[in-house]
Amino acid sequence: MDFTDEQIDRIIQMAWEDRTPFEAIEYQFGIKENEVRKIMRKEMKKSSFIMWRERVKSRKTKHKSFSQADRFKSKNQK
Repeated sequence: MDFTDEQIDRIIQMAWEDRTPFEAIEYQFGIKENEVRKIMRKEMKKSSFIMWRERVKSRKTKHKSFSQADRFKSKNQK
């Protein structure tokens, strides 16, 4: 897929966020984890990419299933 610079920046930002699972990136941009890795590898310095990969491997939240049941819902919300 071809993404704009703005979309690539957003994908990278979401990938760096600890609490944003890959499923959320897939939902928003239609790409799976391996495509996110390819973008990160291409757009980042090698040392930054390696550091990011190490962080992602140890984060359970990056691989959590994305569902509405996992989201906070206020008691005041219908």
